[in-house]
Amino acid sequence: MPDRMVTNDDWSNLSQVREMPEIDFDRLYAYRSARLKASLRQAEAAMCLLVSPISLRYALDYRTYALFQSHIPTSYAFVPLDGPVVMHGGYGPMPAVDEVRPSRPVSFFEGGHELDEGARLLADDIVNFLAQIGTDNRRVAAEYINPSLTQALLQRGIEVTDGVRISEQARVIKSQDELDCIRWAIAVAELGIAKLKEAIRPGVTELQLWALLNYANLANNGDWHDGRMLASGPRINPWCQEASPRAVEDGDLVGFDTDMIGPNGYFADISRTMHCGPAKPTKRQKQLYQLAAGEIEHNLKLIRPGITFLELQERALQMPEEFHQNAYSCILHGVGMCDEYPNITPLHRGRNFYDGTIEAGMVLCIESYVGAIGERNGVKLEQQVVVTENGFEMMSSYPLEEALLD
Repeated sequence: MPDRMVTNDDWSNLSQVREMPEIDFDRLYAYRSARLKASLRQAEAAMCLLVSPISLRYALDYRTYALFQSHIPTSYAFVPLDGPVVMHGGYGPMPAVDEVRPSRPVSFFEGGHELDEGARLLADDIVNFLAQIGTDNRRVAAEYINPSLTQALLQRGIEVTDGVRISEQARVIKSQDELDCIRWAIAVAELGIAKLKEAIRPGVTELQLWALLNYANLANNGDWHDGRMLASGPRINPWCQEASPRAVEDGDLVGFDTDMIGPNGYFADISRTMHCGPAKPTKRQKQLYQLAAGEIEHNLKLIRPGITFLELQERALQMPEEFHQNAYSCILHGVGMCDEYPNITPLHRGRNFYDGTIEAGMVLCIESYVGAIGERNGVKLEQQVVVTENGFEMMSSYPLEEALLD
């Protein structure tokens, strides 16, 4: 049975039925390195200290123990404007690293009550590294670090700035190789979605359905899902309830959001809501679904280079007031290796926190959630697109639910 279920399953390996895009990984790494250095140059910083597993993947293609690293950082990298890229405390293959050195304790797991001493040693390492690369620039960008390190650096005359501005800004515009990576991640996600769709029937649990998405991702060398957003029946409204042992019932809506960091570290972020038969969808279920589909269709038409975030917010479809309280947190957001800048909120929640401009090469997700307070049903939909010179190109392709559109 295990052999038939896993090693000889006839569906999970996407490359057996679909050719993966040809990706020039040397060119991919070179592009990402150039983007980081351009971001450092703009910030007038000599180097960046990277800690986030997403940033380490982007800069170094380092993927080892990523979820562990996200809450117990044991590895970090020095990425200079000019000079060698140095990984501290890394494990396994690191194709874009020039040198590997020991790390200092930056987590309580490793440093305990001696974190201050670890910070002092790391500050010394940074000062010595700046001397090694021959720069007199004392500005260092540091990403997600303890206050003790900031204090230690300041005591040594180092100006500390936010490293997230370096790493996040670098990732905004995607190269063709990155877009091909994203297309492949989406194809893997949609393989899992198709199996999930096949499995929906009364009695299957939310967790069993979610496991199909997770299995498809892992079977194709993907990484993880940022959440387990799948809910059915009365749990679909309000949204953001993760998968549970609840068994799906006849007539339920089943909604999910992939939030999937897939092959090569790139993100597939697709939401669909499906109907469980054999009962027919109700009039209200169809109404909610068509409102959600209409919101996404309207907002997609606004996507083009040059439009500002505030213009998008103001011109986005304004939904009826009964749906405001439970509405999704944003109408669109960026994606690349995870949810990324920008994040544009619904107008009824006030002016967006920041402005900016949509540019060609951004990858965006257009969001909708429609569910009224106190009702059983709600609908979550989301499409992923790349901004082109003349508008956008759809990247997600899994079809909407015909039974809810007629």
